[in-house]
Formats: sequence, structure tokens, C-alpha cells
Amino acid sequence: MSGISHLFSGMRASSSGLAAERARLDVIAKNLANAETTRTPEGVPYRRLSVWFEPMLQRAEGGKLEVTGVKVGGVTPDYASPMERILNPGHPDADGAGYVTMPNVNTTHEMVDLISASRAYEANLTAQESFVAMAERALRLVQ
Repeated sequence: MSGISHLFSGMRASSSGLAAERARLDVIAKNLANAETTRTPEGVPYRRLSVWFEPMLQRAEGGKLEVTGVKVGGVTPDYASPMERILNPGHPDADGAGYVTMPNVNTTHEMVDLISASRAYEANLTAQESFVAMAERALRLVQ
């Protein structure tokens, strides 16, 4: 693989990371926005969503699989975390005993995920900017 091909493959990898982390940031924002949503259009409390990534694979020379980036494998509801029930008899979604089922969104956990996703996004952006700077330098050398 030539040097310029390595440069472009690096750009594609960091670009895929940017897209994946952007999707993760969107899901975290949705979780935070719905941290107090006790009734969705389906009539149930909001359930936290989580994003999972999977590698982008490409067949290289010799038939070997190479990881060329990352993509969102899916966004799935979090059924492992329990929904909290709080006593609030005056709430419109309270059951007969006065308990309200709250979403399973832990705002502290979401903020930690937000910082992590934000930093990963920034790291991919920095890498992308470095690849662009290298390409510009290479073009100047060729002239």
C-alpha cells in the first residue's frame, strides 16, 4: 500500500470514529432529555438507550480481513438497569399505591459517558486534522 493510500485509510478510519461518536453523543443527549419522562407515547416510562460499536472490515491483499474503522452496530434499550419506583401519590402516572416508575437513566452515568464520547470525538477530530495537514504538506512537496 502506498503512502498516500495509508493517509486516506487513516482519514477514513478517523472519519468513521467521528460519525460513531456523534451517534453516541446523540443517544446520550436523548437519555438525558428523557431522564424524567414517566410516560412515552407507548404509555410506559422512558428506557435508557445504549449504543454499541462494531468494526468496519475490508478484505485486504491476500484475502485477510482488516479493520478499517468503526460503525454503530446498533442502539438498544437497556433492560439490565432497573427502573426506580418512587412514592409520589400526586403524580399523574402514579399507580394505585401512589408509586411512579421512573426511567432507568442515571444522569451521573450519562454525564460520564458524555465526557468520554466528547473526548473520543475530539481525538478523532485531531487525528483527522493531522491527516489533512500531512496531505497538504505532501501536495506542497510534489509541486
